[in-house]
Amino acid sequence: MHRVALTLLALLTATAVSAQTLTAWVWDINKPALESTIESFQEMHPGVDVVVEDLGNQNVYDRGLAGCAAGGLDMPDIYLVENNEAEVFWSQFPDCFVDLTTLGADELRPAFPDFKWAELTVGDAIHAVPYDSGPTAIFYRRDLYEQAGVDPADIETWADFIDAGAQMNTAFDGNVKMGAIGKGADDEWFRMLANQAGCFYFDQAATEITITQPGCVQAMETMKNVWDASVLHPAGWSEQIQFLQNDAQASSFFGSWYSGTLIANMPEDQAGEWGVYLTPALEEGGVRASNLGGSALAIPASSDHPDLAYDFITNALADEENQLEILFEYGLTPSLLSLQGDPALEQGVEFFGGQAIWEDILGTLGDVPAVAGTQYFQEAREVMIVTVNDYLDGEYASAEAALEAAADQIAASTGLPIAD
Repeated sequence: MHRVALTLLALLTATAVSAQTLTAWVWDINKPALESTIESFQEMHPGVDVVVEDLGNQNVYDRGLAGCAAGGLDMPDIYLVENNEAEVFWSQFPDCFVDLTTLGADELRPAFPDFKWAELTVGDAIHAVPYDSGPTAIFYRRDLYEQAGVDPADIETWADFIDAGAQMNTAFDGNVKMGAIGKGADDEWFRMLANQAGCFYFDQAATEITITQPGCVQAMETMKNVWDASVLHPAGWSEQIQFLQNDAQASSFFGSWYSGTLIANMPEDQAGEWGVYLTPALEEGGVRASNLGGSALAIPASSDHPDLAYDFITNALADEENQLEILFEYGLTPSLLSLQGDPALEQGVEFFGGQAIWEDILGTLGDVPAVAGTQYFQEAREVMIVTVNDYLDGEYASAEAALEAAADQIAASTGLPIAD
């Protein structure tokens, strides 16, 4: 939706407002990204302030659950929710958020892909507007790869990635690792690789547990192969940032939003030294795409300013100029369909050595399998964080044994059956 259309819409619908403040709860790079859209929003609503608060990812989730459980107490006007956690809120607290169709969100349906809406709608109700997507990629340091004699163009499979990691170990006496994994802190590697293999915690209908299926087994085995090759640091989120800042880690495997994290956190002398290549395939000629993350903006029903909050959301997420700025300045991959094929994506990104990274990354979106987050996402994730850690430590005889044990635990906590 073009800004001029939004402006006209706002002029028709906005009431005289003054001295009002909208609050938004977000995390990480989303704070400056959404703040960048405030000026254009205020052109439509002079006198309305917007305060974007970075509470941290987990804290936003936890405070959202607590606020909904308390009937909307202490909730903001705008709430950032990860797509794969959204169904927790819709199922447990169906009245906690505004049905955005009452504010005109039906008109936005054609503007975003169906897979983004899948986790944001219940029946005919729309509870949030799609924000960013998270197609995965490998973010790498050009200078470190070059010193180790590693050419990213030669890395087509995870086996190639392991070979390159061995070169990295040799070149730097093991002081620089090819990457890092949140061992014991998160199961994101499993989710990315499982998605790549067309598998996830649950089936699309969220009626069965599917982690014992062949694709998830392949994901676990691939992950252990990489780990056993001693080419990864064990490191949570903060530790990985420190390794990257201190030239001790040459690559990161994450969703596309990680580019913004790098730009925001790396020292100035690393600008231009970064590059991106596609996620290695599980086998030669295999899929080189998966997704991690992606979020949406919702309006708590307790907000005193739902109309203003909706105008802020549509201005930030459905306006091409704002979405391009959020993409290029903060690295958040847009979900707005009208940007596909936009000539602006052919522009090189200075931080990434002038590489036109968005043309490559957005080009993988069509290969990413859709998955259902379900209301049981967190229960399954907590089980898998422990299972992945134990499996990498050799406490299971096989990937099948680890996943069968995890499936039993998830079944016990959710009541869902395990798929044959």
